[in-house]
Amino acid sequence: MKNITKSILILLSIFAISCETDDVEDRPVAIPTDAPVLTAPDDNSPYVLNITEAERQVERFVWTSANFDQNVVVNYAVELDKAGNDFAAPQVIGTATGNQVAVTTEVLNGAAMAAGGVAFEAGQFQIRVKASLNSTGEPLYSNAITVTITPYVTYPFKDLYLVGDATGSGWDNTATSNLYAMYRDPENQDIYSYTGQFAVGGFKLLREKGQWGNSYGLNGTALAYRPTEADPDTANFAVTTAGYYTLTVNVADLTYTLVPYDASAALIYPTIGIIGTATAGAWENDTDMTQSTFDPHIWYVRNAALTAGGEMKFRANNAWDISWGGPTSYSGVAGMPGTNIPIGISVNGAYDVWFNDITGQYIYIPVN
Repeated sequence: MKNITKSILILLSIFAISCETDDVEDRPVAIPTDAPVLTAPDDNSPYVLNITEAERQVERFVWTSANFDQNVVVNYAVELDKAGNDFAAPQVIGTATGNQVAVTTEVLNGAAMAAGGVAFEAGQFQIRVKASLNSTGEPLYSNAITVTITPYVTYPFKDLYLVGDATGSGWDNTATSNLYAMYRDPENQDIYSYTGQFAVGGFKLLREKGQWGNSYGLNGTALAYRPTEADPDTANFAVTTAGYYTLTVNVADLTYTLVPYDASAALIYPTIGIIGTATAGAWENDTDMTQSTFDPHIWYVRNAALTAGGEMKFRANNAWDISWGGPTSYSGVAGMPGTNIPIGISVNGAYDVWFNDITGQYIYIPVN
């Protein structure tokens, strides 16, 4: 009896598999009838990309629907490649099941660089839309448009700026304002700190100059992120007693501390400059930094020309008696006298350089 039962089960299994196979084989294949048409942006559109606008929308790509002889879900991918490459190695800059994709500056820049673009040089690229189904079958492609893209050097970090009347930045958050930069931890890119003078007042933290969105404030006593200006505003950090403080934030777990700092023994230097093969004066001449009028221990150079492959140090009074250096590129903590800072950049460019002579912290941020 058991053997009969087993035989019946085996036969039923074979029958079920056969039916499933027949069902797949007999299922009608969707036949494409119309390819999508890329309708926006216009052909020959130019894009001069700027790192300060990395997280902003730079373009919205719009196309008409691809049509098949059945009611199916179509997957779309916007592809980019170097002009003349015939989409041999396309970069995908967005996907959707609808008829449009919004693309940020950062995404378009990354795709252009990956496709062979050269930083700060205008290059021609082609963009098209690929339409495909989840099932097998050849994809459909839209018309290709040609655009001109001037990319910037890919910068693998995100920065934070102080803004508010409790800081030297004031409340001016325009793209050209001199917002004071926080110093990113070279070992943990989610941690930023700043030691310096704070006045009575309030402040917030901005990811991007010129935007009140993409910022950090408070929600009660916790650090809070505001993604866009359309989102509810956060509360200001409040400083009720003027003085020196150390602000530390962790944007990953949304925590922060703001604790008093005793700066009474800190020396005030007449001048501090940057020097080295990465700077305009090489090892012969300093590029003088500007001393903050709000806090004499904060120094900066706007639009400093830095050279790829070079090294840099900070020094006081145009002499080697007092100098600072560190082992990490882009940001770090310099010691006295310290090692030469490896500049780490791959392409010459303009950078805002910040230095704190109390903590030895430094950071340099690309301008474009």
